[in-house]
Amino acid sequence: MALIVAFMIGEVAAGLIAHSLALLSDAAHMLTDAAAIGLAIVTAKIAGRPARGGFTYGLRRLEILSAQANGITLVLLALWLAYEAIRRLITPHPVTGALVLGVALAGVCVNLAASLLLARANRASDRRSLNMEGAVAHVLTDLYAFAATAIAAIIILTTGFVRADAIATLVVVALMLRAGSGLIRESGRIFLEAAPAGLDPAALGAAMAARPHVAEVHDLHIWEITTGMPAASAHVLVDPHQDCHAVRADLEALLAREHGITHLTLQVDHCPDTDDRPAAPADPQVHRATPDHGHPAVPLPPAVDASAHEDHAGDAHADGIAMDRLAAEPHIPADDPGDNHTGDNHAPGPPHCEDSHGPAYRPTRQRP
Repeated sequence: MALIVAFMIGEVAAGLIAHSLALLSDAAHMLTDAAAIGLAIVTAKIAGRPARGGFTYGLRRLEILSAQANGITLVLLALWLAYEAIRRLITPHPVTGALVLGVALAGVCVNLAASLLLARANRASDRRSLNMEGAVAHVLTDLYAFAATAIAAIIILTTGFVRADAIATLVVVALMLRAGSGLIRESGRIFLEAAPAGLDPAALGAAMAARPHVAEVHDLHIWEITTGMPAASAHVLVDPHQDCHAVRADLEALLAREHGITHLTLQVDHCPDTDDRPAAPADPQVHRATPDHGHPAVPLPPAVDASAHEDHAGDAHADGIAMDRLAAEPHIPADDPGDNHTGDNHAPGPPHCEDSHGPAYRPTRQRP
């Protein structure tokens, strides 16, 4: 940043002396370079702080704010330079080609050095950072801009075609728009919680549904907390009488191995086994335990409204005994040792609901 600021001050002076819009545009771009690097330093320090209070993810998305700010400044500056370049094309100004060429070549050297320093810092990071990529995009764009300015200076010296200065500025504008729009697009995807680029949620859902004993996957959400930190959540239904914990561990290993998703939340339930479910009791005043436990029906106390004691069979990790039943039969422990989550003593989960978010993925294999 110090290297770029020092050169920018000299370039502004040279641009005013040589009447070169290309040099002044490069100087303005170097100002955004310095701001981008400074912002990257500050946000990287803040984003590295541990999560606390209401910021349960910490302040990691400050890096994305920084990248988006870099992209917006590149686009706005490009629009202003495009306007000035078109004016110079219509009404050309005399340009001192020799001075422009000398400053442009020096700028190439300075930006090469800055690019190498940033590349070394980027390699030292253990993950991809859109914040750092924004700073690198600024410097690389400036490097290409100086190369275009040097070519324009050579054309002015050899042919006297002063409009080459404005044309070189338009080349810089195109590079700035390309870099800026890319940063805005990528940061926007993260803020809108889109799936990481290159990751197809439908293909991922199908791959999860194809794993052994998975009956259905729905409510699948994939997003990025910040660049290089993908996250996912899903509701998974498991075949009856199968170990839901083994299925969950298998899916976690799949997503971590194939897609680098380690921040994962899975709700795992058993698919209802319609063959084993008993018919509804005729007496509404009778509350039955879940069929896996096989406890006899117990009448509810007269003062208790039976409608408030619905079967909690949808709770994937319940032991199948309602709390009022436990109160009626204190000899049944709340932590039933028979609940080993292997399927035989596991309450079946709810079927897929039509109002769930997103499509449902089911295996294409033949169900047993």
